[in-house]
Amino acid sequence: MRNSTTTRAVLAAACAGLAVAGLPGIAAAEPAVPPKYAQQQLTWGPCPFEPGEGSLPAECAVVTVPRDWSTPEAGPELEVSISRVRADGERQGSLLLNPGGPGGQGSSMAGLIAGLEPELHGGYDLIGMDPRGTGQEGSTAPEQQGLLCQVPLDRLPQGPLDARDRSAASIAEHQKVPRAYAEACQSNALTPYITTWQTAHDMDLVRALLGEEQLNYLGYSYGTWLGAKYASLFPERTGRMILDSNLNWQGRLLAAFEDFPRIGQRWFDEVYLPWTTRQFPELVGPDTDSARRTWEEVRALYASAGVAPDNFDALFVGAGGELRWMLATAVFVAGINEMHGETPEPTGSAELDDLLDEQATARFGVPLADLTAQRVAAGLAEDYQPLAGTRFAVACGDQETRSAQWYRKLSDRQGPELPLFGWAYGLGEPCGYWSDAPRQELPLLPPEVADKVLVVQGEFDPQTAYEQGRAAVDAAPGVSLVSVDDSPAHGQYALAGNPCVDGMVNVFLLRGSRPGDATCPGVPLPGEQQVFPVEGPVTSEPSPFPATPAGPDQPALRHALQQLIGLTPTP
Repeated sequence: MRNSTTTRAVLAAACAGLAVAGLPGIAAAEPAVPPKYAQQQLTWGPCPFEPGEGSLPAECAVVTVPRDWSTPEAGPELEVSISRVRADGERQGSLLLNPGGPGGQGSSMAGLIAGLEPELHGGYDLIGMDPRGTGQEGSTAPEQQGLLCQVPLDRLPQGPLDARDRSAASIAEHQKVPRAYAEACQSNALTPYITTWQTAHDMDLVRALLGEEQLNYLGYSYGTWLGAKYASLFPERTGRMILDSNLNWQGRLLAAFEDFPRIGQRWFDEVYLPWTTRQFPELVGPDTDSARRTWEEVRALYASAGVAPDNFDALFVGAGGELRWMLATAVFVAGINEMHGETPEPTGSAELDDLLDEQATARFGVPLADLTAQRVAAGLAEDYQPLAGTRFAVACGDQETRSAQWYRKLSDRQGPELPLFGWAYGLGEPCGYWSDAPRQELPLLPPEVADKVLVVQGEFDPQTAYEQGRAAVDAAPGVSLVSVDDSPAHGQYALAGNPCVDGMVNVFLLRGSRPGDATCPGVPLPGEQQVFPVEGPVTSEPSPFPATPAGPDQPALRHALQQLIGLTPTP
């Protein structure tokens, strides 16, 4: 997806220990942290971002870090922004937060999580962080915009693309995009230092400057990879760790992206289309096959109005948050009504109607009733420059990549069975054109930290597959897995209003009691009051778990947090 970011990962076992006298939990080892980093004082002040409705006020500070932790005494410096919402009860420590990505800014997360999870807020200082390469959240200063790749526009396609067109000319046009992205990002001198390995070392410096012996952590999406790699590099400094909506952090980072076509098609066929037949049977038809035919007709309508078919398809890829789901649905419903010359009728659910209007207005400037194909075409027009580069620096730089030819063949294999995104993904992966080799190697999770890790995973997450989280747990004996039955959400804790998930996570973080493997029931989909079960990879029955008192229902807060987490990881 355009305008996303990443960080590339690296490890040197000799660099895993940072030696500085006087900093908590830092043993004498090489390379030493220069005093200008180790002895800096955190100066807390106002944050540059505007807190959302219901978000608790945070204070922010800037941490100076070396550009390259393998030689911290040499080269230029970088700055990393962090935020803090202090515990308002019996404080147990600090909890570092990460929304994923690679490339997500996390400073505003502290206030959002504090507002959504008052019990957690009572026990922890909540620490947000904008990882290196992502800039400073809310700042407009040029030097605070992070890693930007200047893509030459004359190297890019000039017309709408449809990956289902398998002509040589179409494939060549598609491949212009990832090649230009890769070359633009690799030409930036900062790119080699925007990696998981480097960010993990930044996190350890933040831990030390906060005065904490161990790092407690909550990470979503790519943040699970980042958290697991921190624990692998710094096992003795790892505290309680929640990894929510996981990549397989014991395997290949890019495998999560390569699996997007499969899990996206599963979500579309088995969850989304059946949902549309329950919500809009008079529009899409009474069954899934009818709904699929209607969707294809709408796709053709938008193509005739100038909407690139690839862009229409992309609306339905990675829709793991309620707002992305509603945006795709608003475009779908508007297209149906334009085909039939009708104005949308209320769905019968005031909440659903409001969400559809909200997303149509936010993206296209008009409510659903006024949304036309021409407005959709204007709103989905390509925007290539400047390109946030963290996604590419990390995903392509953490580990060895595969070739553009391999990804072309992947497109040929995935397309026929997974048409929603299978044709397009393999033609659009910039890592196929990445020429820089990883500078360090990332280790696997060591056995001694397994009992500190709790994994949470939704069954039909369309962004990080259930099977990815399951594979990570299987390869790390001693790690616990909480599966969420029938859930298509990307991000579970604090986002879904699921008392079973929230209760298990809070009991672990606040009381140190970690569950064994367990299954939580999912929650109803938008506009519905019950869960409609779907057969899938979660086979165990939901575990009985007493619901803890829920915090106030704050949809604006949940949606803001979903916006941070639901955008990533994105191919």
